[in-house]
Amino acid sequence: MSWTAIVAAVLSVVLAGCSATSGAGDGKTRIKIATFGEFGYEPLFAEYEAQHPGIDLVPEVSDFESHHKGLATQLAGGSGAADIVAIEEQYMPQFIQSRDKFVNLADLGAKDMQGQWVPWKWERGVSKDGGFVLGLGTDMGGLALCYRRDLFEKAGLPTQREEVAKLWPTWEDFTRVGDRFSAAVPDVKFADSAGSIYTAILNQAEENFFSKADESFIADRNPNLRRAFDIAGTMGAKGQTANVTTYTQAWNVAVKQGSFAVMNCPAWMLDQIRSAGGDENKGKWDVTTVPGNSGNQGGSYLTLPKQGAHHKEAYEVAKWLTAPEQQKRIFLQSGILPSAPAAYQAPEVISKTDQYFNDAPVGQIYAASADSLRPNYRGAKDSVVRPLFGQALGRVEDGKQGVEAAWAEAVQQARGAIG
Repeated sequence: MSWTAIVAAVLSVVLAGCSATSGAGDGKTRIKIATFGEFGYEPLFAEYEAQHPGIDLVPEVSDFESHHKGLATQLAGGSGAADIVAIEEQYMPQFIQSRDKFVNLADLGAKDMQGQWVPWKWERGVSKDGGFVLGLGTDMGGLALCYRRDLFEKAGLPTQREEVAKLWPTWEDFTRVGDRFSAAVPDVKFADSAGSIYTAILNQAEENFFSKADESFIADRNPNLRRAFDIAGTMGAKGQTANVTTYTQAWNVAVKQGSFAVMNCPAWMLDQIRSAGGDENKGKWDVTTVPGNSGNQGGSYLTLPKQGAHHKEAYEVAKWLTAPEQQKRIFLQSGILPSAPAAYQAPEVISKTDQYFNDAPVGQIYAASADSLRPNYRGAKDSVVRPLFGQALGRVEDGKQGVEAAWAEAVQQARGAIG
């Protein structure tokens, strides 16, 4: 799943090594499944093994960056990849270019399941002509905003989620709320980081850094990209952001101490806030609609590198893990938003609330976000240039550059990075 930027590993495992698949000494077929962060799969593995006594599922979990870099190295070297490998959505355009190193899941019957996912989720996992199916969709990262009720009350702002949503129908309105908050509570930052705000706005645009039509670099002339950068950068320059990167220790401390009041909140973020905030912050956080109503941040696919020795068995595992029933169960257990309408529209999903977040109707909020979600296009070199703009915003927050200078440097660096 997703985690678009991202999660510290629950378990660190070296991906490189001996052949990815092998027959177990007890006669079982061993299937290695490589993911980054927590996908909510562990409880499901034991169930699958019980239903399939001849299969032994072996998880390999590493951090986000190491996982994807490791896969690229393994594909180039011809060995070391797991039987099933998760790929986050921003890397899909990159790896689809190396599809000769992956199993075409269409050959195993994947096209028969096309209607299982929302259309854009399926399309992002296949080649442009639709003939090659690289991966089966796991989750998606429907957007909402999480906010601290106690800090909003301290600032004299509404605290009920419906009233809070009315404060910011647009991101420009969001900045005005930030000004009000900062004037009333100057010792607390309004948002976690400029990068987080920027990412949320950008994820509502149809195109980001590259043209959907011809893959040309359009960052320097894309008004949606510049708008996102200016809004986020201006808030950072005003000192309204805590300048803490998600999943770092500094971010964990800031969440626990209540150092900021608002953050961009895809569905999978809830568990991260809960873990960082601890029991003492239960009920202080709430969830409401994001400006612009929807957007996507994160989401992954399960793929099968050709290096594996048991393609059919691995495909059946990936097929089962991404089925609507399992997606639904993962959401109810871990809050990871399904990409299958049959799962996120299920009554038990829509009715789910979260006690930690003041009994927020998280199922209803994220299902509504999923229904109105319009994905944005990711170019093949998206993962190369995207971090450069986030780093530029960090320089603004640090006071090292103004918004205009940071923007110009990011554009120049991006052009140099793509050649």
